[in-house]
Amino acid sequence: NSAPAIAAAALLVAEQSPEAVLWIMAADAAIADLPALHDALGKAVVAARAGQIVTFGMRPTAPETGYGYIEAGSELPGAPGVRKLDRFIEKPDAARAADFVRGGQHLWNSGMFVATVATLLGELRQFCPELLEVVGRAMAEAKRDLDFVRLGAAAFAAAPAISIDYAVMEKTRLAAVVPASIGWSDVGSWAALWEAGAKDARGNVAVGPVAMVDSEGCLIRSEGTLTGVVGLRDMVVVTTDDAVLVMPRDRAQDVKQLVDQLRREGRKEATEHRRIYRPWGNYEGLILGDRFQVKRIQVRPGQKLSLQKHFHRAEHWVVVNGTAIVHRDGENILLRENESVYLPLGCVHRLENPGMIPLTLIEVQVGAYLGEDDIVRLEDTYGR
Repeated sequence: NSAPAIAAAALLVAEQSPEAVLWIMAADAAIADLPALHDALGKAVVAARAGQIVTFGMRPTAPETGYGYIEAGSELPGAPGVRKLDRFIEKPDAARAADFVRGGQHLWNSGMFVATVATLLGELRQFCPELLEVVGRAMAEAKRDLDFVRLGAAAFAAAPAISIDYAVMEKTRLAAVVPASIGWSDVGSWAALWEAGAKDARGNVAVGPVAMVDSEGCLIRSEGTLTGVVGLRDMVVVTTDDAVLVMPRDRAQDVKQLVDQLRREGRKEATEHRRIYRPWGNYEGLILGDRFQVKRIQVRPGQKLSLQKHFHRAEHWVVVNGTAIVHRDGENILLRENESVYLPLGCVHRLENPGMIPLTLIEVQVGAYLGEDDIVRLEDTYGR
């Protein structure tokens, strides 16, 4: 949740610059009006340097029930355009949201914050000391490689799963808000993605290989498979390599119910994508059959996988792009495009990209057990 993540970021920046001003925002926010954003940030920074924790309150354009709201108070002395934050309000029902829009005193809670590292850590220390202690332990146990900081996993997992609103903002006396109109959208739902997308003459947003007949007001998105729809109105259709989602656009907030159901059923699609990222690159499952599996592996220039072996599977590697050095039971094998190597069950092996371009290869696994936990790492650059 946001409070542990923000605490970790603040502790990390504090190592170099404890008075730095942080701008904290969700990764799925879209902002259309950059000059207005710059103006709002300038106002927020003034208040932040005076010791406030400043959030951005978006002026409502509709009685939205998917957002929390902020009730703004009087303007802060010495900080033009910044107002006291009187209270946070949970997501309202439609009638109450309509009242908020008519009244003009309530703003959408954007979930963006501006504050100095020192202020954030001070308020976390006062209102949520156990969280700061646990995250501090995770930082002390962190390992660093390339541009990654890998927190101590066990310590960070013990941090309370709490938002920064609950941990600090609803308790602090330092909360302030900048009312803003910056073309902001919380692209946290498929309906919001439709709102932000480029629409055709019938109000459809199409992304990827899509064909539509007699449809309007729809978001149709495909990551590769041709997706055709006929006669749909105000629908969302999303096609990925491992799942398809179909729902009315006005039910987009209910996807969480579906994900919760998939988690209860133990479906891996609820927690994993087919493409898995690692410090050295990524791999993607292509085919999974009885006693065999096919993967696409991409290794970034200059990176290498761990020195490892498997007890239950053998592997075939075919290079389709780039150059590979394969370490196999003490020998070094140089592979170029369209060349391959066989790794028998139990052999000690490692894959390395010595080149200047990404290395791409196809891996075919054959064996009685193909799980990712059938890896014995003998040496690893990334400390896993």
